[in-house]
Amino acid sequence: MVLKLVGFDCDGVLFDSRDANIAFYNSILAHFGRGPMAEAQVDYVHSHTYRESVEYLFQGDPRLPEVLEYCRTLDYRPFIPLMVEMPHLREFLRFLRPRYRTAVATNRTTTTHTVLTHHGLRDCFDLVVSALDVTHPKPHPEAFWRILEHFRLRPEEALYIGDSAVDEAFARNAGVRLVAYRNPALAADYHLESFAEAPDLIRRLAREG
Repeated sequence: MVLKLVGFDCDGVLFDSRDANIAFYNSILAHFGRGPMAEAQVDYVHSHTYRESVEYLFQGDPRLPEVLEYCRTLDYRPFIPLMVEMPHLREFLRFLRPRYRTAVATNRTTTTHTVLTHHGLRDCFDLVVSALDVTHPKPHPEAFWRILEHFRLRPEEALYIGDSAVDEAFARNAGVRLVAYRNPALAADYHLESFAEAPDLIRRLAREG
């Protein structure tokens, strides 16, 4: 089946956002007198929605409703400069378009479009689906189903580039091929260590057609 669409996760794929996420969630914890996140907590918030992350960090804490209300007042914009665009991403996006459709499927919510606009990447994607746009966030396949429906494509005509176990399950649930980015531990169809290698992968898939 001919490849027609390449989908991307946001955190860990478009951007190295680890420092931004650490700073953001640690600021919430500090406001409520809690210490900084442990490594396992950092890994969790990297790939889950903000609400799932807050509920995870404050599980068993009776102040959870207060925490969630406080989070609604937070401005994420000060943390966006801490997000670093991945090397060679822009060149790869230029390589893809206009021959291939491009899309983002992310568990980010209200910050998704702000982040892409701040970094000048919003116009690089034909469609962006965030957790706000679906009833069920990743790893449920609803986000990719929406992408496929929008472009009238089959799962076999798409790739998804992700970096986490959530992305692995998401791609499997959606029936699309997974490109694991900088994570050799994932059970993926293909692996990439750098977007500099990505055009060669796409050319190879085009030849295999």
